Amino acid sequence: MLGVCYYPEHWPEDWWASDARRMAALGLRYVRIGEFAWSRIEPDPGRFDWDWLDRAIATLGAAGLQVVMCTPTATPPKWLIDRYPAILPVDPDTGRVRGFGSRRHTDFSSPDWHREAMRISTAVAQRYGDNPHVVGWQTDNELCCHDTTLSASPAARDGFRVWLRDRYGSIAALNAAWGNVFWSLEYRDFDEIELPVGAVTETSPAHRMAWARYASDAVVRFHADMVAIIRAHAPGRWVTHNFIPMNETGVDNFALAAPLDFAAYDNYPLGRADLALARTSAAEFRPWMRTGHPDFQALLFDQTRGLTGQPFWIMEQQPGPVNWARHNPRPAPGMVRLWSWEAFAHGAAVVSFFRWRQAPFAQEQMHAGLLRPDSSEAEAWPEITRLAAELAALPLPAPTRAPVALIIDAEARWLSGIERQGVGYDYDAVVAQWYGALRGLGLDVDCAAPGSDLSGYALVLAPALVMPDAGALAQLRDTPALVVLGPRSGAKTQDVTIPDGLPPGPLHSLLPLRVLAVETLRPDCPGEIRLGEASFASTRWRESLDPGDCGVLAHYEDGTPALVRHGRAHYLATLTDDAFLTGFFAALCAEAGVAVTPVSGGLRLRRRGPLTFAINYGDEAVVAPAPDGAVFVLGGRTVGARDLSVWKA
Repeated sequence: MLGVCYYPEHWPEDWWASDARRMAALGLRYVRIGEFAWSRIEPDPGRFDWDWLDRAIATLGAAGLQVVMCTPTATPPKWLIDRYPAILPVDPDTGRVRGFGSRRHTDFSSPDWHREAMRISTAVAQRYGDNPHVVGWQTDNELCCHDTTLSASPAARDGFRVWLRDRYGSIAALNAAWGNVFWSLEYRDFDEIELPVGAVTETSPAHRMAWARYASDAVVRFHADMVAIIRAHAPGRWVTHNFIPMNETGVDNFALAAPLDFAAYDNYPLGRADLALARTSAAEFRPWMRTGHPDFQALLFDQTRGLTGQPFWIMEQQPGPVNWARHNPRPAPGMVRLWSWEAFAHGAAVVSFFRWRQAPFAQEQMHAGLLRPDSSEAEAWPEITRLAAELAALPLPAPTRAPVALIIDAEARWLSGIERQGVGYDYDAVVAQWYGALRGLGLDVDCAAPGSDLSGYALVLAPALVMPDAGALAQLRDTPALVVLGPRSGAKTQDVTIPDGLPPGPLHSLLPLRVLAVETLRPDCPGEIRLGEASFASTRWRESLDPGDCGVLAHYEDGTPALVRHGRAHYLATLTDDAFLTGFFAALCAEAGVAVTPVSGGLRLRRRGPLTFAINYGDEAVVAPAPDGAVFVLGGRTVGARDLSVWKA
């Protein structure tokens, strides 16, 4: 189904009924409201104005629309900040209080903020928990966007100290675990510990990792408490949250999603591509400037679905130019429809567009909507009309498990920033490269947390699994799948020290090898990895191995091992190029009995039940790699530019 984000508080009330009728006529079924409306809901402390919101919900419901209600905690009003100024966060880089005037001006460590956020959430949930037009709830809005996970406030420092005391028990245990004898960093008491900011040079990696864990836990607790309030007052309604890209939250997204019925994601392919591809050349960027990269949002769809294992929502879908990227082109013709179909192919249940009408005022007035500010239909309107008709004619089966699992490790992401070692190593870039190689083989991919159930997969890949616990190790040991671990796997203990016996630490029982040394290279000064007679790039991050009882599959240019295998498990000790990964993964698929369908250019494949989707991001038509006898249910054997075809084999 389709939906839209609507802000009745932005428009004259005599527009609401007309808007609702037009939404229903377009084929929209869900309307999200309320996430930024705190100042209208509670204009003064303790004085609530529900009448306008009651009428808005009734108007939408009368048109046959179903309402997704939000807790309005992303934008606390000025009076709340004036009453409790300690709610404001402190920028970790500058030490400056981040003030009122935009959004997300809150500190997850602040007791005042936690209390007030739960108070308004309770009030909204009590008011609309049993409203017949409200079918589900969204918590907050884009938690942790604008780099708001970390705060260097006194509240964060005090909360961190309590968290450390609970985790380590004694200051002696903390000093030993962190190696604080180095540089005379030993503490006499937990109250001496500050946040790891503002120092002359690098701070202890154990200290920074602990702060990352504490901050993640604070966000998770805040969110879980909010979900519990909604469930108490809105029984029988589902609860979700609209995530930003997984690499931008700074939290353990799997833990954050744990109390939800399903996850949602806000999909802005062009805005995100402008940021993600900022360092590419113009020649590399230009083909994707108006489409987004064909693997970028697909990876985020698969990550979102993997958070709960359930069909997900796109709560916000870009319908035109946005306002917040460095450059904001309009989508190429057909892309709004194609992005939506791509989301459904990856397991979406609903795609909801942001927003109904472009606002003529304030910070996002340059952000497109389905309507222009004068209520005329914007460019995406006919694409959504077509999309709604196609969805009505093509029922979608439930998503099915992919043959490949890609393990996403929050701690590997944190370590990538804490202990860089080489500026060429970036965990998210490694994940994207491995994912892109799999997609180039036409494979479907599920994203999983460390320790997730791996039964049913033929191939399990972990680009880095830096601090595996007993649960993660057990799953890797017990799965019948072929397993590939990338460099840095098992590299550290929980306190960011080198494990006894050298890396890969506890993974030694799976891969009896030792990592003897690490070097990091400039990307433009690579070495080699040689597999048979072929030579590929070995670059950025390279580990020297004692292979132990492992068999050696590939070597560096000096003849030392770069890729080893023991039983079903493989260890790749270097970052490498796309060609190596593609060939290596293809060989593993052949061994595991997984069919591959190599694709190139802008063409990608995704399966949902018996349906296969061929999605063409390119500006030229291509032939769908459908088998003889395939029955096309959308499109045909020729897939047009920025179009798709769907078939049953």
